[in-house]
Amino acid sequence: MNSFTRDQGMHPLLHLIRPVNCLMASIAVFIGSFIAGGRAILLHPWLLIPGFIASFTLAGAAMAINDYYDREIDAINRPERPIPSGAIKPKTALTYASTLILIGILLSIVTPLSLIVALTALLIFTVYSAKGKRYGLIGNLMVSFCVALTFIYGGAVVNKVPFTLLVFALLALLANTGREVVKGVIDIPGDRKWGIQTLAVKHGVNVAVKVASAFYLAAVALTPLPLLLGFANTWYILLVIIADIGFLHLVFTLLLNPSPRQAKRAKGYSLVWMLVGLIAFASTQFP
Repeated sequence: MNSFTRDQGMHPLLHLIRPVNCLMASIAVFIGSFIAGGRAILLHPWLLIPGFIASFTLAGAAMAINDYYDREIDAINRPERPIPSGAIKPKTALTYASTLILIGILLSIVTPLSLIVALTALLIFTVYSAKGKRYGLIGNLMVSFCVALTFIYGGAVVNKVPFTLLVFALLALLANTGREVVKGVIDIPGDRKWGIQTLAVKHGVNVAVKVASAFYLAAVALTPLPLLLGFANTWYILLVIIADIGFLHLVFTLLLNPSPRQAKRAKGYSLVWMLVGLIAFASTQFP
């Protein structure tokens, strides 16, 4: 375990939950609350802090559960992950996930709606990890629906889910589905061996890249929607242009070089452009 920890630069339990993904989920929840409640919500940290922590722990639990079910696949695709590397035992991962779930659910009892959304997201992701991922695009959409629910959860924390949040949730769903399809291109060896029918395994890399690009382009095409509906501002326009250019460049490079190596780069860069998009969403609350 010491060798693993030293190589990865973080404790195996932290590595297990993919802290960057958890932080992105928490930021999305915070932005959802900010959009739903306006700047005045910043005066109510007792609502924001539990939601922020709950989303982090629930996302971490989802990552741990996913790694538990993926341990044989990761032994091929990602042998450095905590479970296949031997740094964490499978049962320990489940115990850890259960603890994170308990914390997340307790903190979600801010409003009945936030509890319902949290339980829904947890159920969908657990089903995905156990069975859903075997069905390719359906599994990708299940993950992306959970990502979209982070915005809804943010609104639910303040007991308000305006139409604005639904629009931003849709954009997140489309962009993340593109990223999930791209991840399938990277994971072909292990997925093929264990019967995971991703688009890349079932139809080939070229088709998977084209489908991923279509989802990215759909997200870009809909970014003017907040402006047309009257809840965007200059900051949103400037930031979303940056994100759109990033996604368009990502699509161009993927189509030009549809390979696992390029897909791995696209997977990383897409998180960057999604983060810029999150900031753009939040900027709509400023003059």
